[in-house]
Amino acid sequence: MEEYKKRLCLTLVETGALFFDRGLILKDGRPTPYFVDLGKFCTGRLLLEMGSFFAEMLVTRSLIDKIDIIVGPSYKGSAIASATATALFQYHGHDLLFDYDRKEAKKHGEGSSSAAFFVNNTFFDGCRIFIVDDVVTSMDTKYEFLEKIDGESRSRDIHVQIVGLGIGVDREQTTAVYDKRGQVDLDKKGSNPISEFTSKMGIPFFSVAGIREIVEYLYDQKIPLLISGERRVMDKVTKKEFDEYLQIYGRG
Repeated sequence: MEEYKKRLCLTLVETGALFFDRGLILKDGRPTPYFVDLGKFCTGRLLLEMGSFFAEMLVTRSLIDKIDIIVGPSYKGSAIASATATALFQYHGHDLLFDYDRKEAKKHGEGSSSAAFFVNNTFFDGCRIFIVDDVVTSMDTKYEFLEKIDGESRSRDIHVQIVGLGIGVDREQTTAVYDKRGQVDLDKKGSNPISEFTSKMGIPFFSVAGIREIVEYLYDQKIPLLISGERRVMDKVTKKEFDEYLQIYGRG
């Protein structure tokens, strides 16, 4: 495992951003034995640290020279975009633009002439955009964000290129399956949202780390983390529950 991924693992457990507990439910209605909340990176040091993980990913994967603007969806993605741009300059000497969206278009001040959806107004004709966000389970919010970028480019009559989507932690799950009543159908594996996204949109997907490698590292290294409100080394029962969960809902 790369050093920046190890640092991510250690910071996740330091902050409690990764924790295991009973009775956790995802937004799509499925149960989950663990949760990841990068909102726990809420100090200046932690924010810069998070940016450094994304910056290392971009540099390590030789993506940096293909990017003009780092863009994140509000709200957590906006902090990640700012932190990534800061870390790229501070640690790697690359000074890139960053931007993030509003929930509603601005129609006053500098936004009077057009409905501006992006705060820093950095988009220009031919610009190359890399999107950053915290975690991914399904890709619904990512499609919505791409529609917003497309709307901004059309309103300004410019062409933009999305060169990639980067996520902090990939939950490595399939989509939820629902019955005829719209209720989540438990213990059923849905489709692969990442392969569908990359196939449909033609946008490469990247992650700082996947949940499997994170948990394996913490388990093998016997690093204490929050489990049922107590900070302790992951036991075999918790690890088995995690493995069985991904056997049901995980991507292959």
